[in-house]
Amino acid sequence: MKALKHPMRSLLIGFIGLLVNTSLLAAPDMDWPKKPIVAILSFPAGGSTDVFARAVMAPLGEALGQSIVIENKPGAGGMIGLQAAAKATPDGYSIHFSALTNQVISQALFKNPPADLRKDFAPVALVGTVPHLIVINPGVPAKNLPELITFIKSKRGDFNYASQGNGSLSHLESTLFMQRIGATGTHIPYKGSSFALPDLIAGNTLMMFDSVTASLPHIQSGKLRPIAIAAAERSPLMPNVPTLGQDGMKQFDVENFYAVFVPKGVPPAIISKLEREIRKILTNPDFKARMATQGIHPQFANSEKLAEISTEEHNKWEKVVKSANIEVD
Repeated sequence: MKALKHPMRSLLIGFIGLLVNTSLLAAPDMDWPKKPIVAILSFPAGGSTDVFARAVMAPLGEALGQSIVIENKPGAGGMIGLQAAAKATPDGYSIHFSALTNQVISQALFKNPPADLRKDFAPVALVGTVPHLIVINPGVPAKNLPELITFIKSKRGDFNYASQGNGSLSHLESTLFMQRIGATGTHIPYKGSSFALPDLIAGNTLMMFDSVTASLPHIQSGKLRPIAIAAAERSPLMPNVPTLGQDGMKQFDVENFYAVFVPKGVPPAIISKLEREIRKILTNPDFKARMATQGIHPQFANSEKLAEISTEEHNKWEKVVKSANIEVD
């Protein structure tokens, strides 16, 4: 019997040690957050990134018991906001709501990007997609894609087209579109949709690739005319508007991803908690229905899957940029 005494004591001590270690590992998760959190965005208020971020951050803040303050830092195709988020202290009080596809394109376009989603951040969760479309000023004599292409060619380069900024998805789509139809024009970059759309409505620019979310109110009011959706499927909000592929321009559909990241070094327990709460929000039927009315498609993927998607998007758009020989203005 005495021979069993020491093994049992060792087992008991080991078990107690395991409990202590487990509680210590869980401590950051249980103790966080104690103060408001800042969500850094790379695009201005009023655009799809801002609308989507606010829709997710409000219930996330409620779930965490702390408010989440939105900070819009637009410019340089999303690089200004990305750099600000990368430099934030990795304590869980700064998160980055990323226009993922936009930002991997910017990284491929800029020669020396100030930050890198894959190197400077830890992935938290994919949150969804927002399709883009071509919108034009209603004064343009075109009701569909073939008519728009004919009109653009008739201008012989004497026209302006808008984008959400140098190095943005909107910029790349416009450049590829002009290459495909054999036309040239003057690219006017803005710091996001909310700055570009007023000039498009005023007739200062001819067309733009923009998000369904940002353009929808202006389409509904008749201030903009939709031409074609740059996605694999039509938007339920505009069932009569064809995709670019359906109107004759094949292989021009884009999955425009959005995701949440944190600066590299944030404790794993905090990342896990964020991931869990975001999943609850995105899978809520009421939330999904509300987002659908704004052209947003909630789609959850965990941190591991998001890391894979980020790498895939980077590799995909780097090849597109190189093959098209596109440079930032």
